[in-house]
Amino acid sequence: MSTVGQIERATQNRVVDLFRDRLGYRYLGNWEEREGNSNIEPDLLRQFLREKQGCDQALIERALRFLARAAGDTSKSLYDRNRAVYELLRYGVKVKTGVGENTQTVWLIDWACPDRNDLRWLKR
Repeated sequence: MSTVGQIERATQNRVVDLFRDRLGYRYLGNWEEREGNSNIEPDLLRQFLREKQGCDQALIERALRFLARAAGDTSKSLYDRNRAVYELLRYGVKVKTGVGENTQTVWLIDWACPDRNDLRWLKR
């Protein structure tokens, strides 16, 4: 039996335990083998942005397209894609609802009120 990845898996399990048991986040199980699994869950993100961030549908769809483009840009290295996604998570997605409209920031993570975030993406 291969031991490749066992140390990393043990570390991941400790992080899941920390978020679930000590910080009170919800854990939905291992989605690794789930059909249609993705590093971005658009339906869950739409719900969060609508219900907890108060974004309208046009802003949500533009922000999701921007995020998906940054994460899936195969013309860039994995490092550069990860950096681009991190910047969107950390500093928000700057989008406009239409031509001539003001730019608005869509926050993918609620940094001001962390209890409102839902870390459903954690894998074990």
